Amino acid sequence: QVQLVESGGGLVQPGGSLRLSCAASGSIFRINDMGWYRQAPGKERELVANITSTDSTNYADSVKGRFTISRDNAKNTVYLQMNNLKSVDTAVYYCEADVQPTIWPPRAYVYWGQGTQVTVPS
Repeated sequence: QVQLVESGGGLVQPGGSLRLSCAASGSIFRINDMGWYRQAPGKERELVANITSTDSTNYADSVKGRFTISRDNAKNTVYLQMNNLKSVDTAVYYCEADVQPTIWPPRAYVYWGQGTQVTVPS
């Protein structure tokens, strides 16, 4: 079994910064892509950013230039540095990871964290 635990959410004023962390633990042979999604009230969950095992990154247009995703493979951890936060960034942020639990079979599964709330008042 694999667990993803997020931390770092909270209340921040517009223009402020937060850094989210997500640590994976449990039965892990390899972690492929990792990413951050968010879901605002009444809206569908959307991709914020993701990062491959070779550090290629992809961002939603709405966060480009403000958010930075990174990972520490030795710690099985992915980070999301969020700068210049706006009220539209208010949402529950979820970590996601594509994990191969064991060397055999060579099959990966998608796991999700429990979510962390980020609130930016208007």
